[in-house]
Amino acid sequence: MKECEISARGINVWYGPKQALFDVSLDIYKNTVTSLIGPSGCGKTTFLRCINRMNDLIPFCRVEGKLMIKDTDVYGKEADVLSIRKKVGMVFQTPNPFPKSIYENVAYGPFIHGVRDKKKLDEIVRHSLQEAALWDEVKDELNKSALMLSGGQKQRLCIARALAVEPEIIVMDEPCASLDPIATAKIEDLITRLKEKYTVVIVTHNIQQAARVSDYTAYFYLGKMVEYGKTAEMFENPKEKSTELYLTGRFG
Repeated sequence: MKECEISARGINVWYGPKQALFDVSLDIYKNTVTSLIGPSGCGKTTFLRCINRMNDLIPFCRVEGKLMIKDTDVYGKEADVLSIRKKVGMVFQTPNPFPKSIYENVAYGPFIHGVRDKKKLDEIVRHSLQEAALWDEVKDELNKSALMLSGGQKQRLCIARALAVEPEIIVMDEPCASLDPIATAKIEDLITRLKEKYTVVIVTHNIQQAARVSDYTAYFYLGKMVEYGKTAEMFENPKEKSTELYLTGRFG
């Protein structure tokens, strides 16, 4: 049995008076890829943002329940939010590099966390870009603006930026939504490799993508987690009728 990295129990989320998540409980395992799937507005991204407390940034958002990352109580009174966000790297739907050089994008996180040694920063940048499968394409252009990169390269740069602060978990909110099929294939290959060192959680609307890259899948509908299990088993033999209808494209 794989080691549990993230444990959620009874997670409820409100945006003002509107409840967005209802009593979500699941375990996410170390060195696996877990996909969160379901129709738009079903709570996938809301749950993803609970893992690193990004919901704190949304006015009138309230979270109840217990969420543990190993021994860290993410919503406990003693929780260090900066430490949690360092532990959980996030990649957004639209690639969002800073208007700085490629080098500065990757070095930014380690720098603000106190790394000042140029040789150390150089090594972090090189290693992070290698892990994000981008080094060979940009190693001679590190001082060029990140905004000059293609969409797929920008997204891999954002992944490198997340890796640079040495997280344990990578969460991705529809990382391929704005990318063409070739760039999408590169990101999917990268996700598969990343689980060797990290625990990866992705939100995706692409059911085929979930089938290709994930070990486990959670299906959300109307703010509730309807079904969760090993991807192959769920796709071949879903337990819930709602899951079957969604996976076969008959609704959602």
